[in-house]
Amino acid sequence: MNSDTQLNPDIRVMRESDLSQIILLEREIFLFPWSLENFASSIRAGYLCRVMEEKSAIFGYSIMMVGPDEAHILTFGIGAQWQKKGLGEKLLKYLIQLAGEEHAKSMLLDVRESNHGAAKLYKQLGFQQIATRKGYYPAMCGREDALVMRLVL
Repeated sequence: MNSDTQLNPDIRVMRESDLSQIILLEREIFLFPWSLENFASSIRAGYLCRVMEEKSAIFGYSIMMVGPDEAHILTFGIGAQWQKKGLGEKLLKYLIQLAGEEHAKSMLLDVRESNHGAAKLYKQLGFQQIATRKGYYPAMCGREDALVMRLVL
C-alpha cells in the first residue's frame, strides 16, 4: 500500500495472530523493542491491547493497563512510513476515550526524553510532564531518562 494513499484505518482488539506484524513494526521503530512474549503476555493479562489496521495491514498498536482511577499506556507505536499522517493522534484520542469509558480519571505514559515528536503530540492533546525517571530506558551509550506525562480526564 502506498504511504501517500488516504488512510482511514479501523482500531480493534489485538489478537495473538497479529503479533507477527506487530513485532515487525516494533523492531522497525524502536531501538530497544518489546519482545513477542511481552505482547503475548499483555494480551493474556487482559490489558487493553489494540491495533490500527486497514485491509489487514497493521499500521499501529497500543497496550494500555487500567487500574482504579488510572490508565497507563505501556506501549504505543505507528509504523515509520505511516508517521506524521495523523494516525498517532487518532490512536491516542481513541485511547483517551477508552480510558474514560473504563472510568479512569487520569492517563499516564512514559516517553523517551529524546522523542520530541511523540512528546509534542502528547502535549498537543493535553498531557503534561509531571516527573522524570532517571535512566529509565536503555540507550546506545548507557541509559536515557523518561518523561512521565499525565492527562487528567
